[in-house]
Amino acid sequence: MPTRTYNKSGLILKRGSSSASKMQIKDLQRDLRQLGYLYRWIDSGFGLGTERAVKALQYDLLNYQGQSTRNDGEAPVAVADYNQGRVTDVNGIVNQNLVQCISDMLDDAKYPKLPFAENPQEANDEVIQQLDALRSSQVSIPFLKAIFKQESNLKHFYVPRGRDDDSYIVVGMDINAGEKHVITSRGYGLGQFTLFHHPPTKSEIKNFMVAIEGNISKAIAELKDKFENFVTGPPGGRRADDRFADGRTRKEPIICQYDENDSRHLTDCKNCAQNVNKQNIVADKTPYYKGSKNKFQKTKYHEGSFEDVPARKDFPCDWPYAMRRYNGSGVNSYNYQARVLKRLANL
Repeated sequence: MPTRTYNKSGLILKRGSSSASKMQIKDLQRDLRQLGYLYRWIDSGFGLGTERAVKALQYDLLNYQGQSTRNDGEAPVAVADYNQGRVTDVNGIVNQNLVQCISDMLDDAKYPKLPFAENPQEANDEVIQQLDALRSSQVSIPFLKAIFKQESNLKHFYVPRGRDDDSYIVVGMDINAGEKHVITSRGYGLGQFTLFHHPPTKSEIKNFMVAIEGNISKAIAELKDKFENFVTGPPGGRRADDRFADGRTRKEPIICQYDENDSRHLTDCKNCAQNVNKQNIVADKTPYYKGSKNKFQKTKYHEGSFEDVPARKDFPCDWPYAMRRYNGSGVNSYNYQARVLKRLANL
């Protein structure tokens, strides 16, 4: 098994300390990244992001038994099994006991590691080519591309720049447990294919991370499901309340203003977004929709205020509502809807 450069008797790595070399910090960051705890940046700087990644790992070593928080299956291993009494605190400090835990995780073939690209820019260019070639009679590809732009900036892998050597798959981390170091779910790649267990299984890495087309197919299926089942369904979670508040009474969701035989069918969405009326949304003032008691707000994910947002009620289809449900419900979904509509107009 390889010896890690930061596996050195007496060495402690922590934020604000100069005892570790840049190489040792970078190697630690690379290992935290492939284990799925560092959000990004392999840059030799032990900053807040690295400290938070260390805390997330320490927390899981103390607590996480591999269970899912959303019934999507258990993880292939229980992270807590790697502790063996060596980690006793969540403090963001890497001592040699924690180093031994990291080494055991890296050396265990049963713990799947996140993929990286040898040439990430080339891999991302291939993604764009695949998206440009996509055709569908069931899903709006421009809306899908706008979602991908919001989710990952149309990137499947990070591209190294400057001191940053990160070429691993793009990862989004949700921290909805109250503590910023407690990761509740992770989204992977172009479409931020979300898992509520960690680490991913080998098949999940193979089918939805290494295979970019699988990531795209998963997003298409998810958006199609939201369109068919979460737009015009009954109240109480399976319908888009904003659609009905916007005055749409048709029982079946509207897929497109153009007939299937028209070349603009499910392809001319950018022009629609550019041609509808625009609205300014102001945090703490603008309601979700007419009659709503809830207002747009700034959250940890969104600013809450947006200018020149294409008015969803003026779209001749129901994709703006399905796209919001792609992100769930509540304040973040309405912020998300506004941002994706702006991205659609600027594709």
